[in-house]
Amino acid sequence: MRIAFIGLGAMGVPMAVNLVKAGHEVTGFDVRAAALQPLVAAGGKAATSAADAARNADLLWLMVVTGEQAEAVLFEGGAAAALPRGAIVVAACTQAPALAKKTSQRLADMGLEMLDAPVSGGVAGANAAGLTIMVSGAEATLARTRPVFEAVGKRTFDVGREAGMGSTAKMINQLLCGVHIAAAAEAMHVAERAGVSKATMHEIISVSAGNSWMWGDRGPRMMMDEPPVTSAVDIFVKDLGIVLDQGKSMRQGLPLASAAMQMFLAASGLGHGAADDSQVIRAYRALNGSQAGGPKK
Repeated sequence: MRIAFIGLGAMGVPMAVNLVKAGHEVTGFDVRAAALQPLVAAGGKAATSAADAARNADLLWLMVVTGEQAEAVLFEGGAAAALPRGAIVVAACTQAPALAKKTSQRLADMGLEMLDAPVSGGVAGANAAGLTIMVSGAEATLARTRPVFEAVGKRTFDVGREAGMGSTAKMINQLLCGVHIAAAAEAMHVAERAGVSKATMHEIISVSAGNSWMWGDRGPRMMMDEPPVTSAVDIFVKDLGIVLDQGKSMRQGLPLASAAMQMFLAASGLGHGAADDSQVIRAYRALNGSQAGGPKK
């Protein structure tokens, strides 16, 4: 299949490379020219714009951060207009369900199909072609696209025919991710304030009932002064914002998501928005007047 891949970030690059390895013809674009190099080295092609990548493509994969960025690529950047009629757009960004529905309708009016298909699994999942994909859209369109999903993901979940349902599933996942990271940071902060070895505490919890995937993955980075960024604090400001907006529209109280949001907002406000999301622990330290090494002297 001829695939245009837009968004070659930490997850997008290995995903695009895995599509090449699976035998697809992949043309990529990213606003950072250097991001195209790994794809080209793997046998893919580089485009000069999103519209250039989309020309003659059977499928356009959007691996951008927000739904607003997806709209900008598709409509302001001309990618949708460059696609042949009947082409498929895979919207893999985390976005509000209502925006996914709106984008799907705009594409349908142009004779294009859309699958609302956000992913989970992070950089490790992208590298291992082990992502979880939550997809909604027309059944026939999903059937045509399954070989593409199988090249980048381990599990593809069909969550319905209506655009927005895939984004709803991802939103619920992000609610849990945000709460779990904030809870892990709170626990790790208690350990450091109490003078317990954080490394020992991490090992204990990892084999105890309090364990979570986020504790296992983010815990070690909470012990680093400047960990590598795999997902930034501001990503969760965005994602939990989507969660809380949806809760408001549904008239649903979400107290745990709200509490987690306050800690990510505080970390961002302290200047850590671009830091790894594990660094929400810095908001706990600021709240309690402590530093990474233990109680403030």
